[in-house]
Amino acid sequence: MRLLTYAEFEGFALAHGADEVLVRNWEPGLAIEEHTHPFEAQALLVAGQMWLTCQGQTRHLFPGDEFHLHAGTPHSERYGPEGATYWVARRAKAAT
Repeated sequence: MRLLTYAEFEGFALAHGADEVLVRNWEPGLAIEEHTHPFEAQALLVAGQMWLTCQGQTRHLFPGDEFHLHAGTPHSERYGPEGATYWVARRAKAAT
């Protein structure tokens, strides 16, 4: 299976309602305690590895793995010994 290029990921995300698409690089061994974001996030891990914990469930992610977080979802993150890079499409929380 071929991984998307950044341009393909970005184009698809923007065409499907993302407000912005970013490259996020994380340092080796970084751990981020539980927190939330005011935006929805759809991400593709492209380098390194990470552990994402939501609702007591931890996923160990590798390049090619995707994850999705709704706005306001409590989660924590931990990055592997080489750090990690993912591309993330963000969409602002819908107005109610």
